[in-house]
Amino acid sequence: MSKYYTGRRTKNLFDPQSKAPFKLSRTKIELFINCPRCFYLDRRLGVGQPPGYPFALNSAVDKLLKKEFDFYRERQRVHPLMEANGIKAVPFKHEKMDYWRDALRGGIEYLHPPTNLLLCGGIDDLWVAPSGELFIVDYKSTAKEEEVNIDADWQISYKRQMEIYQWLFRRNGFNVSPTSYFVYCNGLTDKESFEARLDFDIKIIPYLGDDSWLEAKIVQMHKCLISTEVPDCGADCDYCRYRKAISEVSKQSFC
Repeated sequence: MSKYYTGRRTKNLFDPQSKAPFKLSRTKIELFINCPRCFYLDRRLGVGQPPGYPFALNSAVDKLLKKEFDFYRERQRVHPLMEANGIKAVPFKHEKMDYWRDALRGGIEYLHPPTNLLLCGGIDDLWVAPSGELFIVDYKSTAKEEEVNIDADWQISYKRQMEIYQWLFRRNGFNVSPTSYFVYCNGLTDKESFEARLDFDIKIIPYLGDDSWLEAKIVQMHKCLISTEVPDCGADCDYCRYRKAISEVSKQSFC
């Protein structure tokens, strides 16, 4: 847990009276979908969910993949993984690439005029076809015995992530393919010994996205933010269950 986490904050809160655009990241959109109450407590009242611990190994894989694809990006050559999967594209070369990747200080942004919400998100990669059509690319990493896929119920968040990025780039005037790609790295644990080396099986998984749901969701988020009432919690929100349990035992004078 971060030593700077206090449980409350007074900055970056939604003010219904303010005329300034209010910034919402892709992760906050996902938060609203999972639990409107936690979203409201966070963005309106300044009480966010406790931060999680960073996944250092996953971050290392992301960093190395970006370096590798950047090598082919600079030379405008097809990466061997793309060639092996029959993907007719090269890594997209653009002056804003590093900015779009920076989820904390940059990212791809779009101001939604009807709500004055500034939506943003940090991508992993973009590939471009000879026609100029862009493919959104996201890196994922794990370590499990079975072959990786995106079929689990909880992986719906991965798919929404892709669709949000597709929507953002389309709103910025880019020609974006409905097909996106997951570069999924699976750490192999069946080796006889470690020898300070972790090998990966890398699979490219295509996903056909549909961002038509997002417009209505943005309007719902804005309606939630301007309300003076705290909304109901999400059906499967562990944080709300925890708060409810604490409240129940507190009523029994337990602390």
